[in-house]
Amino acid sequence: MLAGKCLCGTVHYAVADEFAYALNCHCSDCRRATGSAFKPFAGIARGKLAITQGEDRLLVYGTPDAGDIHCGQCGSLLWSVVRDGQFVHVTLGTLVDAPAIRPSAHIFVGSKAPWFTILDDLPQYQGHAGEG
Repeated sequence: MLAGKCLCGTVHYAVADEFAYALNCHCSDCRRATGSAFKPFAGIARGKLAITQGEDRLLVYGTPDAGDIHCGQCGSLLWSVVRDGQFVHVTLGTLVDAPAIRPSAHIFVGSKAPWFTILDDLPQYQGHAGEG
């Protein structure tokens, strides 16, 4: 199990180190949610993540089955609930422990920030992974 937490330490979570995929998303929504050039995240079945502290302090943007989960105190984006509520995209920057997986591609580079240059050799896709 890996530990994760928000900036202020109000919300803590545990997640299995069994991520199915990890990507760097450059879409405008992820850029706005993180305040960064892209959101590095790893996907896993929702049931493999447990809130260990601060569940009553969560802020849900969207719905519990299709939204972004933040700390209601500091605003840190912790994970996004996706795929009809079955998966979560854990923001890698909120993990305390290092996961075994690393991002394997950049997605939505068609809408990446014009001031950011991708300098690594990972595949780049205009939309979702597999979309040229």
